[in-house]
Amino acid sequence: MTDNKEKMGHRWAMLCHMAALISFIGVPFGHIIGPLLVWLFKKGDHEFVDRQGKEALNFQISWTIYGLVAALLVVAGIGIALLIALAIANFVLVVLAAVRASSGQEHRYPITIRFIK
Repeated sequence: MTDNKEKMGHRWAMLCHMAALISFIGVPFGHIIGPLLVWLFKKGDHEFVDRQGKEALNFQISWTIYGLVAALLVVAGIGIALLIALAIANFVLVVLAAVRASSGQEHRYPITIRFIK
């Protein structure tokens, strides 16, 4: 019974990370809203989901800030390349985090500001 509950926690944690990809299909702020909803609904059921949900949210909030800075740098001519690099890195890092979470491994994103503790 505990093993099944633990596996469900891993699946929900994986979904916390994967929900951020909804922004790639055009949902405004989906990269924050998706993980936020999963985290809010499941954080009380599984400690692992609570930790990974916070990690996913902190990462997406941080990368939103980095994206805004890159958008401002479009005027300087380097912003478009930075925005593309950020989008690719976001996708790759989210998939990596989801894979790790699905197997029950803790994941910490790089260069993330920890807003939610």
